[in-house]
Amino acid sequence: MRILMTIAAAVLLFPPTDSARGAEGKQDIVDTAVSAGSFGTLATALKAANLVETLKGDGPFTVFAPTDAAFKALPEGTVHELLKPENKKKLASVLTYHVVPGASPAADVTKVKGLTTVNGQRVDIAVDAGKVKVDDATVVSADIHCSNGVIHVIDRVILPASDDIPTTAKKAEAFSTLLAAAKQAGLAEALAGEGPFTVFAPTDQAFEKLPAGTVESLLKPENKDRLASILKHHVVSGRVYSDAAVKAGKAETLNGDSLTIAKAKDGAKVGNARLLSTDIDASNGVIHVIDTVLLPKGGTQASSQVPSALHVSAQASCPAAGH
Repeated sequence: MRILMTIAAAVLLFPPTDSARGAEGKQDIVDTAVSAGSFGTLATALKAANLVETLKGDGPFTVFAPTDAAFKALPEGTVHELLKPENKKKLASVLTYHVVPGASPAADVTKVKGLTTVNGQRVDIAVDAGKVKVDDATVVSADIHCSNGVIHVIDRVILPASDDIPTTAKKAEAFSTLLAAAKQAGLAEALAGEGPFTVFAPTDQAFEKLPAGTVESLLKPENKDRLASILKHHVVSGRVYSDAAVKAGKAETLNGDSLTIAKAKDGAKVGNARLLSTDIDASNGVIHVIDTVLLPKGGTQASSQVPSALHVSAQASCPAAGH
């Protein structure tokens, strides 16, 4: 009953504008936005990013459209910089973050916690006190139906993550050991590449749980291959969000092994590691934080320099803690 009331509230609180009603469903998304008269900056940006023809295509698309006022609210000079030819790729990334494949009316939007955009990253959806939030923007008018999709008007420009995976991890200040290991294994540059990648990232505390001397041994030059194998066991190709990961039940890592992913009483687990935080977007992937270092098949037997106790720990499950 509460869900039905929420959906009804979304539709009633954010009805289509009068100008949109007149042409509703007859024009494509771009022409509808232009005729509304309050999306001039958006239209200019779409043209600069060469996205006009795309959004005039068959679709369907769902567009969370920022008004001219929303663009004006950005820091001074932001729009001017984005419209420069050399920033075309960045502008396209921002604009496609406002577009979701398929036509999603308000009744559908309010049923989910997030939507994956054309950009690849996911926007967060929340309903609070009768207001529908898309990231930090509020929907001010919903369900403007077009010939190739639907528009929901928002009061702020929403921005995708712009930092790559290593930079995102560094700013979190909880992955110094992981970053040092990635650098030593020659993987830091790869994880900063286009990807996308999904990283199950062990915290510094997770590395501290390993037997004494393990990290030090793995960081030795002669153990570079073994270290790389362990780190690749934490990386999956593609951008896989937590709900999709749990639904799949497993994921193949870059070292060729598979990880089991399952719901647990206190949340979810990847192998013997507990997920502490999920769906942290980066420009080239997504990070899920885990409390235990995952070990590939064969433990660390490939190097006699690594303590044998680490191989034993690969077989042991970490006690679950409260989520």
